[in-house]
Amino acid sequence: MKTNFHTHTFRCHHASGTDEAYVKAAISAGYQILGFADHSPWKFSSNYVSHMRMTPGKEFQDYLSSIRALKKKYSDRIDIRIGLECEYFPPYMDWLKQQIKKEKLDYIILGSHFEFSEENRYYFGHRVIDAESMDRYIKSCVDGMSTGLYAYLAHPDLFMRAYPEFDRICERGSIRLCREIKKLGYPLEYNLCGALENRRTGEECYPHHLFWQIAAAEGCDVIIGTDAHSPEALSDDTLRNEGIALLQSYGANIVDRIEYFDHR
Repeated sequence: MKTNFHTHTFRCHHASGTDEAYVKAAISAGYQILGFADHSPWKFSSNYVSHMRMTPGKEFQDYLSSIRALKKKYSDRIDIRIGLECEYFPPYMDWLKQQIKKEKLDYIILGSHFEFSEENRYYFGHRVIDAESMDRYIKSCVDGMSTGLYAYLAHPDLFMRAYPEFDRICERGSIRLCREIKKLGYPLEYNLCGALENRRTGEECYPHHLFWQIAAAEGCDVIIGTDAHSPEALSDDTLRNEGIALLQSYGANIVDRIEYFDHR
């Protein structure tokens, strides 16, 4: 099936387009399942205000009500699912679990952007530059996926945003990460938003072909994530088709479904 479980909305402050425009674009492009997974709100204990996510109050409720209404409106044309892209923030995981249960979310995915909490501003996409920082990134990913809450690990090769080249540290770290996630039984996401940035800049950051060679060799399941920040990202299949062809050339096992929460 043609599916995407990684769709953002304008509420994250770095995406554009109406919620309905994403749905219409997905239907036109032949998607059977469209999952919204905008950046999760977090109820920080400090007065920190994030610049890249919705607030836990009104904006979160608006997100939920909007997607639920679209799910009902287009139920005969596409299967719409409601999720979140969340980090693994140990101090706030109880709050997140409460929201999953209270709002009956379909799923969440792990986007490991920050370590421990966004308040600390340790952004892995800028800080992974040596073996020690690579270890910290891998630990955050594995600890998060080990909770059993997340459907898959988004952009696992995010560390290549800062790394100048795919060296032995990257190779060893990628093998470790892939083996751990494979052992836990979850897919890794081949991220098309990163592929779009690679195309725009002419530089290979993520997805990085050497990481995906390793993922395929380690037998990891791979899911395509559009990581759509505009409706147009769902309309153009060029990067999707290129990614699928690349992964198939490595012998990767591409999957198109995820596990949803059971709220019965």
